[in-house]
Amino acid sequence: MSTVRFKALAQTADRKPVAFEEADKKSAIFGSNVFNDKSMRQFLTQDAYQGVRDAILHGKKIDRKLADYIALGMKEWALSKGVTHYTHWFQPLTGTTAEKHDAFFETSFDGSDPVEKFGGGQLVQQEPDASSFPNGGIRNTFEARGYTAWDPTSPAFIFGTTLCIPTVFVSYTGEALDYKAPLLRALNAVDNAATNVCKYFDKNVKKVTATLGWEQEYFLIDAALANSRPDIIMTGRTLLGHSSAKGQQLDDHYFGSIPTRVLNYMRELEYECMLLGIPVKTRHNEVAPNQFELAPIFEETNLAVDHNSLLMDVMQKVAERHNFRVLFHEKPFKGVNGSGKHNNWSLATDTGVNLLSPGKTPMSNLQFLTFFINSIKAVQTYEELMRASIATASNDHRLGANEAPPAIISVFIGEQLTRVLEALEGVSDGKLSPEEKTGLKLNVVGKIPDVLLDNTDRNRTSPFAFTGNKFEFRAVGSSANCANAMTTLNSIVAKQLIDFKKEVDVLVDKKGMKKDDAIFNVLREYIKETKNILFEGDGYSDAWQVEAEKRGLSNHKTTPEALKAKISEKSLALFDELKVMNHTEVEARYEIEVEEYAKKIQIEGRVLGDIARNHVVPTAIRYQNLLIENVRGLKEIFGKDYESIAKEQLILIKEISSHIEGINTKVEEMIQQRRHANKLTTAEEMAHAYCFNVKPFFDEIRNHCDKLELLVDDEMWTLTKYRELLFTK
Repeated sequence: MSTVRFKALAQTADRKPVAFEEADKKSAIFGSNVFNDKSMRQFLTQDAYQGVRDAILHGKKIDRKLADYIALGMKEWALSKGVTHYTHWFQPLTGTTAEKHDAFFETSFDGSDPVEKFGGGQLVQQEPDASSFPNGGIRNTFEARGYTAWDPTSPAFIFGTTLCIPTVFVSYTGEALDYKAPLLRALNAVDNAATNVCKYFDKNVKKVTATLGWEQEYFLIDAALANSRPDIIMTGRTLLGHSSAKGQQLDDHYFGSIPTRVLNYMRELEYECMLLGIPVKTRHNEVAPNQFELAPIFEETNLAVDHNSLLMDVMQKVAERHNFRVLFHEKPFKGVNGSGKHNNWSLATDTGVNLLSPGKTPMSNLQFLTFFINSIKAVQTYEELMRASIATASNDHRLGANEAPPAIISVFIGEQLTRVLEALEGVSDGKLSPEEKTGLKLNVVGKIPDVLLDNTDRNRTSPFAFTGNKFEFRAVGSSANCANAMTTLNSIVAKQLIDFKKEVDVLVDKKGMKKDDAIFNVLREYIKETKNILFEGDGYSDAWQVEAEKRGLSNHKTTPEALKAKISEKSLALFDELKVMNHTEVEARYEIEVEEYAKKIQIEGRVLGDIARNHVVPTAIRYQNLLIENVRGLKEIFGKDYESIAKEQLILIKEISSHIEGINTKVEEMIQQRRHANKLTTAEEMAHAYCFNVKPFFDEIRNHCDKLELLVDDEMWTLTKYRELLFTK
């Protein structure tokens, strides 16, 4: 074993265990570091408390005078917990979170009378540099001003000794430069649209909330071993490495006994989550070796998105204390499962009804059918935009293999709900019989079989699947900010519900049709129109790709192809109509995402070339020189008969030379293509060049490197191998 790998494994063997003991029940500490309702009641005046509640529940604006009182109470609460600094915590378009810490501590002009100060101005607004974050051309370098503005619907929290205040991030000219602002607008749009439709069934509904439950998959790798791999450090994944003899083929890791060291990490992580009010509930081994998952209880979507972004920060910090490195990359290891972040989405009313819960008889629940069918129709209309919402360089590696859904967006609803829709479509003349109307209104079981919660099978290859009382958007990648997919999903559903209500109202107001018949008639047409998006079979099969093309469904396998849907006329009109994003904001995001794609492939290409030439080739040459010396020795001893005796060594020398030549040739060709791509003038052109001209070299270079890994003496190989990365606990 090489010195580098030996030192890495030695650090692993010598690591000191991190002791951790939970002191309290989770329920006792949950949210104790959150400025939640309990804390607000204790530290705010009645007017200040009511002001925050009105902002959360009714979207009312908080005036500056009231903000001063809120800031005072928030500061006193934070100081009581040993906090020294505060920050506006936001989610720029980097895919990570951002924060700038300011101390509460201030002095007077002459330096006397130091005091802890925090007013409404600091709470409501700050000015980070807008030009240094991705902005898609909205801001120039010399136009640096941008604003963060407090989002009272997501409570402030304490992380370490810092009070973190969730905020939106906008430019000086008002365009959103973050994930949160468009998400909040989309949630408002779906609230209004869904509430209006709900009033067909219940006049008491005043608000509809989109809910989200994410499932975070990740790999845990020993920190010393991860640090020995330049590709993991620089790109988050292994750019080369031969598969281990044992991978996941025995299915012995999934739901298996959690390793002690990992369990200690999970316990401390859950403790930190409880303090921060992140309601994590489930933990388990995932399919691939050293792959795991945690999932929370469902929350309101904006809060759930904030909690997932915060969680990923917390996971990394806790991992450091346990000598782990967390990998969120969607495909860090070739040949085993990648990691996703399934987004479980539904809609709930302020009267306590889950609008996507069918109960025992979905045929008897017209409200459920309305929202169920409209959700399918929304996906059918905007399937390309849905694909674009989860398009990244890293997610491209995952889609279409190892339990990840394909790039073709389809909807799985299960056998029994399929029969329900077929029965509804088959009603003659588009009119319900008296018996069927009675069934729809009074929950009388008719000829349609009962459908119980979660009675449908799960289709692992479906990008968008109904799973009992929610839709599961399975195509979202593990490193993604959920807001991207949730902004799109809630926007398209809002648009669809608006269109649905217009169609129903026309039938009622202009054609004199009864409300229930009008609703059913529109739904019946939607059932016919959405057949092409419904698919229950194997999404990995070649037959499905052929069938999907016949149905007119897109199959954008790469990010540059997929992202084009974001700036289509249909998408621009959608976001503009709902006031989720204007054209400038959408086009800026497109520019940012294609540029990010090109940069990530550029980085991977440079790292791969460096490792191949500066690690793999020199190691192979050193081993080849040993073989040459061996052959020379055999020739000295055996004379002209040496060739038959050294036959295997000579074959090996030639094979190594062939792979070294292949690496050098392909790396040089890749560099030339990179140089060409870098000269292109637009981000879109560059992304396409990196995707189709540079990236194809990766597999060729990797193939030569991986073959050499099998040929070169294990003691000489400098890179930590898959068997060590995946099976060191």
